[in-house]
Amino acid sequence: MPAKCEICGKQPIFGSSISRRGKAKYLGGVGRKITGITRRQFRPNLQRVRVTLPNGTRTRMRVCAQCLRGGKVQKRGPRVVPQAE
Repeated sequence: MPAKCEICGKQPIFGSSISRRGKAKYLGGVGRKITGITRRQFRPNLQRVRVTLPNGTRTRMRVCAQCLRGGKVQKRGPRVVPQAE
């Protein structure tokens, strides 16, 4: 299962992690120097939630936190069990 939001399609992207040494000029140093650059991954904050789809079916989906907060999916409420009287 890929690390991808099923609503907006957000997926991991690659960037760089930059290592530096030295003291910044504004703090009285001679400046920061780059000593190494390595590749890294920025992963989306995926949550596995049970949602109710517009056609009424209920299913589990992997959805990013921004879609949950933005109200793009309807979280399924608690299951109601009828009480015997």
